[in-house]
Order: sequence, then C-alpha cells, then structure tokens
Amino acid sequence: MLKCATVREGSECVFMTKTGCGYKGAACQPIAEECKGCQRVVETASGSYCASCPEPAAKWKIGSCNLATHITRAVASQAKINPLKASKRASMGKGK
Repeated sequence: MLKCATVREGSECVFMTKTGCGYKGAACQPIAEECKGCQRVVETASGSYCASCPEPAAKWKIGSCNLATHITRAVASQAKINPLKASKRASMGKGK
C-alpha cells in the first residue's frame, strides 16, 4: 500500500497509486458532523479525515455508519422459538 500524498500525508491509503489519488475528486472528503467522537478520525494539518472511509458523509446517508466506534448498537433480540419444536426437544431430553 502506498502512502497518501494529498490530504492525509504519510498515512497508508488503498486509493493512492503511483500517478496520484485514485478516489473520485482525487482526495478524501472531510468527516461529517456525526463522525465527531469516533476513534477512526485522524486530525491532519488540512482538517479531520476518517482513517477507514474516504467519504464519511456517504456512510451516514441511510442511517448510522457501520464503522463508527462512538455509537452503541442495540443487540438483536433472540429469535422466536416455535413452541411445538421446543416441546419435542424437551421430551427428547427426558428420555436420555
């Protein structure tokens, strides 16, 4: 991986090529307002940028960013158990 030569100078970047930045606009976009507090934010002389995503605002368009470290996500509830299957499992366990 090559080192960034545009906005995050010196950090490794998957979009950097020998001819320059390959991302659209030829540079990473600054963080969105919602990104403040995330551990992935990198402060540089040219501003604040995400270390994992070149366009952070796009991650927030349809909900919360899946890379955000400052957000707690609700744990999915357990799946509903079929009562008929549960009774069969219980009866099989008694015979052993």
